Amino acid sequence: MKVHVNPDKALVNTIRTALQENDGYCPCVHNSRGKTEYKCMCYDFLNNVQAGETCHCGLYIKDEI
Repeated sequence: MKVHVNPDKALVNTIRTALQENDGYCPCVHNSRGKTEYKCMCYDFLNNVQAGETCHCGLYIKDEI
């Protein structure tokens, strides 16, 4: 699997700050903290997102499966 970081630097900075504040859990999913399936890179992104799609936050974009 290949992924890349979203080229939108402002979005990336916002999401990375929110990830730090949320102990690495997805800040875009309500009540994600402490749920391992939402630890970044989350289960949904790794297993269900198709090439060309983003994670919940838009931080990562999947290039290949």
